[in-house]
Amino acid sequence: MKMEQLAGLLLTARLEGDGNVSVSSLETDSRQVKPGALFICLPGHTVDGHDFAAEAVERGAVAIVAERRLDVGVPQLIVPESRLAMAVLADAFYDHPSDKMKLIGVTGTNGKTTTTYLIERILLDAGRKAGVIGTIEMRYAGLTVPVSGTTPEALELQKRLADMARAGTEYCAMEVSSHALEQGRVKGCKFRTAIFTNLTQDHLDYHVTMERYKAAKGLLFARLGNGYPASAEERSYAVLNADDEASETFRRLTAAETITYGIDRDADVRASNIRITSQGTSFHVRTFRGEADVTLRMVGKFNVYNALAALTAGLIEGLELGAIIRSLESVPGVPGRVEAVSAGQPFAVIVDYAHTPDGLENVLKAVKEFAEGRVICVFGCGGDRDRTKRPIMARIAGQYADYVIATSDNPRTEDPERILDDVEEGFRSSGVGKSRYERIADRRLAIQKAVEMASPGDVVLIAGKGHETYQIVGGVTHPFDDRLVAQEAIRGLLT
Repeated sequence: MKMEQLAGLLLTARLEGDGNVSVSSLETDSRQVKPGALFICLPGHTVDGHDFAAEAVERGAVAIVAERRLDVGVPQLIVPESRLAMAVLADAFYDHPSDKMKLIGVTGTNGKTTTTYLIERILLDAGRKAGVIGTIEMRYAGLTVPVSGTTPEALELQKRLADMARAGTEYCAMEVSSHALEQGRVKGCKFRTAIFTNLTQDHLDYHVTMERYKAAKGLLFARLGNGYPASAEERSYAVLNADDEASETFRRLTAAETITYGIDRDADVRASNIRITSQGTSFHVRTFRGEADVTLRMVGKFNVYNALAALTAGLIEGLELGAIIRSLESVPGVPGRVEAVSAGQPFAVIVDYAHTPDGLENVLKAVKEFAEGRVICVFGCGGDRDRTKRPIMARIAGQYADYVIATSDNPRTEDPERILDDVEEGFRSSGVGKSRYERIADRRLAIQKAVEMASPGDVVLIAGKGHETYQIVGGVTHPFDDRLVAQEAIRGLLT
């Protein structure tokens, strides 16, 4: 693709140099540059891509995209914001891959991963070629690709969507984070359906206020378009949680047809008669395409919401209600989401990704529904992240668990003991006595202690990391999997 073609995509961009230069790839990492590449200079929190432009040219970059003119001796496209320009350029370079499939975006504080997994299962069972892009991995056409964040950068995202399109993928269910929306990573993506799960406190280290956090989520719905095409296949839909007040804001933001789901308030798709056991969750669902009973193999009221959102997405695509329910009932669970760890012990051990106040409260409520004995909760709070949620999570843990072991999550570069000081303040201020909690900074030791103190009928909940297979301590990433550590502790107890 020629530089003049790429420059023509952005009216305010200024091309300096030969517009006939052809680029064969796009790169943001100078170390990955091959001859013929267009190097995009991205400013970052710790490093600035502009500082590596010369290195990229030495490695063979034939042009660059930058926010200021650089003395590098190759054509350069000067843009106001290189990150937003990257989204537009990548979409065009990879020939608009989201136009070739139906893209279903799922945004919200909690529930994104489970909802995308359920949507994928529903579509695959219906004979549709479906893929997933999310927190745990990307999957399509029998391939699994590990990922390091919820929503990839625009360049990686468009490349993966193009791979999906070439493989014949018809649908992609994608987690869309607030960071991705605010940073323009999904600009250039054409969404068929946008789903909102819920909005609770998280990422305030980045967004600062809940209003800004909500505004970032709202971008997904504002970008669904203003038209109402004659062809139903071309229409867009906003699927909103009727029980979350933020949905009213998003409804006003979008011109797409809005379909609601919920439990407590009237909705187009609504669940009732919810029953939760250690084996799963049952409920009755009423929809605009009929009603039926559902029995999930997943535990918790929050999973009812996830199932309703996925069910609605299936109905939008014209699938039969009974078939959708059969798919939902077949899903055993999602890695790291209320995942049971069993090695023959007489008590339950559950690992969950809950790392927000709302997420922790939801999973603790679900666990208490079926716990025969005590609920022992192990949890921590991430370092270099929103400090204000630490005492809140401590209060919630103290409210719903019988005993709490506060430990490290991913401390990153922060002192683990300082994080635990913030957590302990939450225990003190909410009246949780010292007989009901302790702090153990070493997560492995904390998990071992919880397992050792469990009695028959108890439930040990290990919250915060879920599917993650690492822990970041002192800025260094170490192998660590809550599930494996719990298994080791159980085996040590039983031998």
